[in-house]
Amino acid sequence: MLGPLLNDPANGPADAPNGAAAISIFLARHGQTAYNLEGRFQGQQAVPLDDVGRAQASDLAERARAHRFSALWTSPLRRARETADIVSQAIGLTPREDSRLMETDAGDWTDRSFADVHAETPELFAAFIAGDPRFAFPGGESFAQQEVRVAAALDDVEQRELPALVVCHGMVIRAALSVRSGHWLAHRERVPNGALLPLGPTEDDGADIGSAGVTPAS
Repeated sequence: MLGPLLNDPANGPADAPNGAAAISIFLARHGQTAYNLEGRFQGQQAVPLDDVGRAQASDLAERARAHRFSALWTSPLRRARETADIVSQAIGLTPREDSRLMETDAGDWTDRSFADVHAETPELFAAFIAGDPRFAFPGGESFAQQEVRVAAALDDVEQRELPALVVCHGMVIRAALSVRSGHWLAHRERVPNGALLPLGPTEDDGADIGSAGVTPAS
């Protein structure tokens, strides 16, 4: 489950308890797209934000302003880049693209509805929904492969200016939190569009989820 909202973000990066290091990387999920709303696999397609998604990105931008970020990173996929561009106008940072932050390659499931895939291959679809670490999209990428590239990208972000905001995708966030916690978060609660989460050492660190409802990562 997502933890409580961050306390007083105006004070900058969240202070860690018991003298631990302050959190230096925050993850944000892009705003809503039509594919999110419809329950359709968008994978690595160039899908734009819808009107709700643009409003969510604007809300995220206002919440991000309080954290005084020194760097802004983004997936190059259109929905993430559009979100990052809106955030950049509020915090005065130019987005830096990294292809390792892209959503999972959905392969043969790209552009298909969740309902159609579930009807055709219910067991494999259930493995996707559960976040089974052995899952791989037919003709696409596995969760394990995605986790490796996401971990490498975040290692590089951590070597640059901090604190940093990374605008990315639902399954990228799951992969990042799994790496940081040291174990697979197969049943992690889905992250709402426009949510802002600290990349902390445990899965219980606080999250600022904004006002958006949850849509499936796709």
